[in-house]
Amino acid sequence: MSKISKQDYIKMVGTILPPSKWIIVNQDKINHFAEATEDHQFIHIDEARAKAETSFGGTIAHGFLSLSLLSPLAFDILPKLENKTMGINYGFEKIRFLNPVKSGARVRANFKLVNVIEKSSTTLQSTYDVSVEIENEEKPALIATWQVMTVLNS
Repeated sequence: MSKISKQDYIKMVGTILPPSKWIIVNQDKINHFAEATEDHQFIHIDEARAKAETSFGGTIAHGFLSLSLLSPLAFDILPKLENKTMGINYGFEKIRFLNPVKSGARVRANFKLVNVIEKSSTTLQSTYDVSVEIENEEKPALIATWQVMTVLNS
């Protein structure tokens, strides 16, 4: 994707971007996330127990793991701005976890640029409506309104 000017980026408000690449959420990724966050609930890491004791049919990803995948899902699809120094996760207005991501499932993200505010001549605050879809599932894993700050060279 070629780089675009700040002015062209601002004109993109209202644009629905193409879907991101697919990412596999396998058990190894889930286990590493459990270690990093110290969240070892059996529904995430004990495949036999999750299969026997839940309606999921096996383990599921942590909701926060699904949310954290927004960063790599965004890298290839969000517009590239000229003179960008860095992007900073500014936060979320809303997050709803709607459907569990089962171990082995593939997910991808859909982004709509809903607002851009020029905080200064070198800082933009962008708002994206995002959904993370699960391959072959009707209901998305999550929906969110994501705030991102972009810092540009002067």
